[in-house]
Amino acid sequence: MLGKAVKDFTSPSTGSAPFRLSEHRGKKLVLYFYPKDNTPGCTAEGAEFRDRYKDFRKAGAEVLGVSRDSLKSHEGFKQKMQFPFELLSDAEEELCTQFGVIRMKNMYGKKVRGIERSTFVIDREGKLAREWRGVKVPRHAEEVLNFVKAL
Repeated sequence: MLGKAVKDFTSPSTGSAPFRLSEHRGKKLVLYFYPKDNTPGCTAEGAEFRDRYKDFRKAGAEVLGVSRDSLKSHEGFKQKMQFPFELLSDAEEELCTQFGVIRMKNMYGKKVRGIERSTFVIDREGKLAREWRGVKVPRHAEEVLNFVKAL
């Protein structure tokens, strides 16, 4: 997928309107996929992107969080965490499938199907410029920001 155009998509989004990829051509986009609203790792990851959001904007990038949670859940999470960016609801797993982030994971000794924490950068032309899979949260947003600045 790297270097190839990302297929256009429309996704329910916090804020006033659905997010449509094609309406954001000319901007760099950071899509970070996370397992679940209001869980410790996802809260820490969102906080890192929130705390560096102004730097992402200075670098010409927009940040978007994506999970399978409902819009109602996203609205509460966004408000609680004071995220300045939108969260996309992928309850039907269309984006998760497009980006290949659904995996079988071990949780407390049980196999569960869920989102593998992953981040994707889409360049101004709508092509996939970089991907990170199996992300570890500490300092991840900083690494993504450094890549976006160099792009």
